[in-house]
Amino acid sequence: MKKEMVCIVCPIGCHMEIDDSDGFKVTGNKCPRGEIYAKEEMTAPKRIITSTIKIKGGIHKVVPVKTDGGIPKELNFECMKIISELEVEAPVKMGEVVVKNILGSGVNLVITRDM
Repeated sequence: MKKEMVCIVCPIGCHMEIDDSDGFKVTGNKCPRGEIYAKEEMTAPKRIITSTIKIKGGIHKVVPVKTDGGIPKELNFECMKIISELEVEAPVKMGEVVVKNILGSGVNLVITRDM
């Protein structure tokens, strides 16, 4: 089966086609990262999660966070449930790890703004 997709790895947005009947052959990508993205999207899709968590003593009531890599797509809702229950205390620094190895994914949840 052939599937069409647009690569989201960089701003070029290559229009690619992947054929899973031919060993996941990818065409239309302008760089090797597109091929990696397409194969991963077909076999084990991952997403970077961005959100906010509550902060005590900050200039705002929430501070932005994100995963420092992609987590399996099927863990997104469970990850957001964990994020919704988190609260940190100011001061925090950008890059500070809030949750290490979230859901056993090997990916950390990090602060994305000093506050």
